[in-house]
Amino acid sequence: MLKTPKISDAEWEVMKICWLKSAPCTANEIVKALERSTDWKPNTIKTLIGRLVKKGALAFKEEGRSYIYNPLVAEEECIKAESKSFLTRVFGGALKPMLVTFLQEEKLSQDDIEELKQLLEERKE
Repeated sequence: MLKTPKISDAEWEVMKICWLKSAPCTANEIVKALERSTDWKPNTIKTLIGRLVKKGALAFKEEGRSYIYNPLVAEEECIKAESKSFLTRVFGGALKPMLVTFLQEEKLSQDDIEELKQLLEERKE
């Protein structure tokens, strides 16, 4: 199995655009989407795309004068890797302190609490 590439915060924004589209997308589509939500210049976005290609997170093919990009890694895969990295960096890999901190600091709806209870019950079995 290939190692999931480490993706920076800015690169995550590019990947989110690619994951949202059900079909491969052009560099121009990625640029337009990010120009709406960031103040990044097109060259900055293209640099991020290039980094993701080098890291093996995106693949591309040339079609005429356009480059078409598609993700090589699944969003779920990257979320798992990032979660594990966060847990290790911030909490020394210990899940319980992270959960306790989260539960003490975040406001949870009754639905959230019920869903968490159900997940914990399922894990108990």
